Amino acid sequence: MDQYKKEFIEFMVESGVLQFGDFTLKSGRRSPFFMNAGLYVTGSQLTRLGEYYAQAIHNRFGDDFDILFGPAYKGIPLSVVTAMAYSRLYGKEIRYCSNRKEIKDHGDAGIMLGSPLKDGDRVIIIEDVTTSGKSIKETFPIITSQADIQIKGMMVSLNRMECGLESKEKTALDQIREEYGFEADAIVTMEDVIELLYNKEINGKILIDEDIKTRLDAYYAEYGVKS
Repeated sequence: MDQYKKEFIEFMVESGVLQFGDFTLKSGRRSPFFMNAGLYVTGSQLTRLGEYYAQAIHNRFGDDFDILFGPAYKGIPLSVVTAMAYSRLYGKEIRYCSNRKEIKDHGDAGIMLGSPLKDGDRVIIIEDVTTSGKSIKETFPIITSQADIQIKGMMVSLNRMECGLESKEKTALDQIREEYGFEADAIVTMEDVIELLYNKEINGKILIDEDIKTRLDAYYAEYGVKS
């Protein structure tokens, strides 16, 4: 596992973003883990978050893109901090763009924020996590209607590695790849998380002990992708 991936997992834990216990998700599934990217709230946290995204995007897609698109709302700060980090780490100026939930009819009017999309733009979509791909269903027609763009791929922070809501055979990221024809990847997967944290002490506490590991195994037996 790459060093930045290990650091990112520990960063999620230290920031309280990745938690283990008993959680009911929006989908109704009861999960032994939960990720809430809304808990990245300080300047130093956002700086580091942007750097991890930038490293993952650079490793996966290189410099072959022009703009980061972050779907409203959580994708907005993600696209901003990652564009800043990309410039700092790799010396390339990347523009950012996001959408509004409601169309603005005065001042900076329209449905888009940040840089306008232009014909020929190569776009990376950036999100926190995706379970069902719902946000892509909402934003894909919006961004593709703005200009003749090429979507190079999508990067999320965590691949939950469970079946999407519409298929027992494919993860949500697999469904996105198949439906939209672009690559979808994550900084880390839950397999990475379990590998690193199982029976490992962080800040005096073991987060994935035998009990949590048993519950994770049961969760993936039920909701993992069936081969």
